[in-house]
Amino acid sequence: MDAAVAALFLVPGLALGSFLNVVAARVPLRRSIVRPASACMSCGAPIAWYDNVPLLSFALLRGRCRSCGARIPARYPLVELVTALLLAGCVWKFGLSADAAVAALFCAALVAVSATDVEHHIVPNRVVLPAAAVVLLAQTALHPSVEWVLAALVPAVVLFARHGSGARKMGIPLAPFLALGAVVALFVGHALLDAYLVL
Repeated sequence: MDAAVAALFLVPGLALGSFLNVVAARVPLRRSIVRPASACMSCGAPIAWYDNVPLLSFALLRGRCRSCGARIPARYPLVELVTALLLAGCVWKFGLSADAAVAALFCAALVAVSATDVEHHIVPNRVVLPAAAVVLLAQTALHPSVEWVLAALVPAVVLFARHGSGARKMGIPLAPFLALGAVVALFVGHALLDAYLVL
């Protein structure tokens, strides 16, 4: 896929990243991700649309709330930027295809989980389980094979074998690093595997 076409997805990627920030901030608190509208986490003042433009607003506000001056965490623009780059990367790698859509969903879930883990030190099942189910079903529909189900079951079996029923409540440490490994595998996994087998 032409890089220029993939670059067109940077803007929707920034918007998606802004939404993922809402997910990461509200899901651990069991708050709706739809309502109310975005507000400062420090003073509760509603955030106007012009102060909610991905990346740009953070730069213009110099990383501070317009109402109370509280510092806006650098995580917010970082999540927006990373999401935009990953979405464009999915289109560049897989073209305008169903594979690109599944890869984008996979990456979005990883970003949301990583951002939540960084801020709240938890990996929310309310993000992981639905995303895993959708990606598993989509991959099986697009590329019918038992390998998708087997790959999903093997990590679970290993955890239960080692930790018994307590595995259901185990936290997964270092989610951002696990997510980074998953993204590397998504984009260059086959090339790395081929290079390793050559050795």
